[in-house]
Amino acid sequence: MNSKTAYSVFMHKRSSKGRLDLSQLAKSIVDQATGEEPVQPEQPEKNPAAVALGRLGGLKGGAARAKKLTAEERSEIAKKAAETRWKK
Repeated sequence: MNSKTAYSVFMHKRSSKGRLDLSQLAKSIVDQATGEEPVQPEQPEKNPAAVALGRLGGLKGGAARAKKLTAEERSEIAKKAAETRWKK
């Protein structure tokens, strides 16, 4: 087993939002069995100005990056993306 495989097998993925840990899962099962309403954790309120600014930067970023790249660089990126998609 190479080091990358070992890392991916034993390390948790960072995108684990929304998944319950074992104690949370047990509590939700007990709540369902007893007919109690589950308590939903409050989501922090997002600043609308920060959301708009982040979206604006995201919209500009891809176009600016594409302008900066040469045709060969864009081609290499596209080939790598296609290979990655076909591996799945």
